[in-house]
Amino acid sequence: MDLGGLVARNARMIPDKEGVVYGEKRYTWKEVNEKVNTVSNALLKGGLKKGDKVALWMFNSDMFVFVFYGIVKAGGVAVPVNFRLAPPEAEYIFNNCDAVALVFDDIFEPVVREMKPHLNNIGAFYSAGSGRFEGLNPLEDVLASGDTDEPGVKVDEFDESEILYTSGTTGRPKGALFVHHSHITLVTSMAALVGIHPKDRILHAAPLFHSAELNLYLNPGTYLGSTHVIIRDFIPDKVLELIEKEKVTQFFGAPIMFTFMMMVPDFDKYDLSSVRYYGYGAAPMAAESVKAMMEKFKSTDFFCLCGFTEAGPGGIGLLPEDQIRKAGAGGKYVVNMESRLVNMEGNTVTEPGVVGELVIKGETIMKGYYKDPEATKEAIKDGWVHSGDLGVMDDEGYITLVDRKKDMIITGGENVYSKEVEDAIYENPKIKEAVIVGVPHPDWGETVVAVASLHEDAALTMEELREFLKTRIADYKIPRRLEIVGELPRNVSGKVLKYQLRETLQKN
Repeated sequence: MDLGGLVARNARMIPDKEGVVYGEKRYTWKEVNEKVNTVSNALLKGGLKKGDKVALWMFNSDMFVFVFYGIVKAGGVAVPVNFRLAPPEAEYIFNNCDAVALVFDDIFEPVVREMKPHLNNIGAFYSAGSGRFEGLNPLEDVLASGDTDEPGVKVDEFDESEILYTSGTTGRPKGALFVHHSHITLVTSMAALVGIHPKDRILHAAPLFHSAELNLYLNPGTYLGSTHVIIRDFIPDKVLELIEKEKVTQFFGAPIMFTFMMMVPDFDKYDLSSVRYYGYGAAPMAAESVKAMMEKFKSTDFFCLCGFTEAGPGGIGLLPEDQIRKAGAGGKYVVNMESRLVNMEGNTVTEPGVVGELVIKGETIMKGYYKDPEATKEAIKDGWVHSGDLGVMDDEGYITLVDRKKDMIITGGENVYSKEVEDAIYENPKIKEAVIVGVPHPDWGETVVAVASLHEDAALTMEELREFLKTRIADYKIPRRLEIVGELPRNVSGKVLKYQLRETLQKN
């Protein structure tokens, strides 16, 4: 089975069932398949060959779904690109992935036109909105007059399907290359883990270009013939309204999304009773924040999905029944993928409390980094893909991530793992958000710095913070410096850009 084939199967078996909802637009699975076929046939007529890459620079929309499945159904490789990237960053990806076509939202037309002379391989440009631009193909016109027949391209489950570029929090992003089989395997993992089924109405508020929303929710929902409810922008109160209006049953968000939703002033007026399960992931969440989320949403029907792009995304999961007693943990084994912690020598960590790197093995993992054999060799060893995330295991086998390998702080010869300190800081009622970073120190090697944002009208001094923490963590872990900020810098996945903070702190 291949991703495009899932759409065609839905059209055959449940043609009149609602497949996609976007604003006031509603499409049955038959209509979705016709739109997908039109995109496929237009790309093929434009010269697309099997294995060619097509980049999508698009916000969440009905068009994103049609284009994504249209690419893979035509035998192409879809390359969804972060819509928040600066033009030079996007240009790098368009060239690095060898894209032969680019589909973009109208808002990007000026920068696409500017970068056009520097795009080495792209021969076809499609604007995805209502605008009409000289020399660019309007996708709406393609869909209105296109060929809705099945494209007839034979796509094998081991053909290449996606290139997903990593967040690039520490340098140039790398493209994780996948095959259709990886996604289909992951579909069964998600069906087993969070119970996605045909009656589900899945709200897509997190970016669809992101691995979690795309491969953990869009593809599984399509496999099972669920209904996809799509919102272009994450606006907290609008998301709550849509959950109520569309009777949404499954929703996934990064921790920061839940934080913003909880801050909606009249939160309790929204009827969220239709939601069977919430999923959160893409960034660590402190135990106190998890507990606050359960209380606010009046539910423990949450799943922590703790994984990384190169694994599918695959990793570990925390079930609803464990959300309270294991709050803050990433979880444990997920079906179809093996997980373990390894030490510096690559040996399995078996003792509780000992720090190791999370590694994953299974059919969901990437084929490798596109055009980067050295990075692939470094990331995949003996079939295990290395996450770069450090974690500890408790006596029941539950893994809690404590830091990134590159973010671990060594001060005075002692290792400090940021999440342990962050969890302790979050117990302070004045703290809204906080992260721990290390900056160079002439005597200690590195010193521990807390960067925090506070609740409204709150004030906090370094002395108060140290006093608060001294009974909670060892003295060498307590921050020696406190920086108060309005908000923390994040990438679109919700991960705090610690390297930016380190660079800023070193200058000050």
